[in-house]
Amino acid sequence: MAALARRGVLERLTATNCPPITTYSYDFGPFVISGSPRSADRAETAYCPRRIVLDTLLIEAAVAAGAELREGFTVEEILVEDGRVTGIRGHAKGGATVTERARVVVGADGKHSLVAKTVQAERYNEVPTLASPYYAYWSGLPTDGFETYIRAEDGRVWGTTPTHDNLTCIFMSWPRSQFEANRTDVEGTYMTSFGLVPEFAERVRGARRETRLVGTAGLPNVFRKPYGPGWALVGDAGYHKDPITAFGITDAFRDAETLAAALDDAFAGRRPYDEALGGYQRARDDVAQPIYEFTCDVARIERPRPETQQLLGAVYGNQQAMDGFVSVMAGTLPAHEYFAPDNIGRIIA
Repeated sequence: MAALARRGVLERLTATNCPPITTYSYDFGPFVISGSPRSADRAETAYCPRRIVLDTLLIEAAVAAGAELREGFTVEEILVEDGRVTGIRGHAKGGATVTERARVVVGADGKHSLVAKTVQAERYNEVPTLASPYYAYWSGLPTDGFETYIRAEDGRVWGTTPTHDNLTCIFMSWPRSQFEANRTDVEGTYMTSFGLVPEFAERVRGARRETRLVGTAGLPNVFRKPYGPGWALVGDAGYHKDPITAFGITDAFRDAETLAAALDDAFAGRRPYDEALGGYQRARDDVAQPIYEFTCDVARIERPRPETQQLLGAVYGNQQAMDGFVSVMAGTLPAHEYFAPDNIGRIIA
């Protein structure tokens, strides 16, 4: 939200009547950790907009800022000359093939990035796919903020969040090892899993599913080197992890701003290209690594380690500690600050 505010998009988003989210809760069974995240750069409230709404606002803002937009355009090939990316070749729907040249081609083209594949971007810190998430939109299911239910001993995590048109998004995740068995009856598995929390199952019985279930088992956890001669990567193309902690778009906004600043330094001659883009990579990795490791831990959907159980038990009932925990999950408090030994010692004490 802070990034949208800096780009002049937040006011337009709030005008779409997307319901605000001010509280987060994490139901572990024996106890619930709930609180309100601290603000970030004067952004006090979270939202979970439909992508069909958010993407339109971002496109309109980019065009208003001077970007040229070509919708329905297919990139067929990334052009490489003497080891350097120099442009792209592609076509509009039904149109002739065209070639475009650029000093830098930015791959913001997702986890299956054509740019990354063409340049064979180095991969590191890889963790195999850990979970299989599914989601759908429901009506008649009011929710108090962002709710998450963790039943690790049963291999289930699910959450709810309100969105546009009086709809609520419910995601469900189970370990990747259960994907083949559960795919024979995804809907049945999705629905019966709610029975692990009878009160929630009752709420779902009074609601109506408005969309089909959408899911996948192809969610690699990986960092890619995000730059090279004539190319750069941002968003899921450069760094992808399981969506269970819902950091994808937040991370993409942050990295887009960092990359833009680095490219500006390089184009303006303030720093050499490799130095500027190397700084982008280091800044990205320094911030992303702690939440990446935390996300992988959560996505395993396993009973927490004893020290984690001790910490969560100490956080419960301590409102300041609970607000700090949900601030980490909201992205407004750096994970390394919250999980620093001194802070953990204070909470447990």
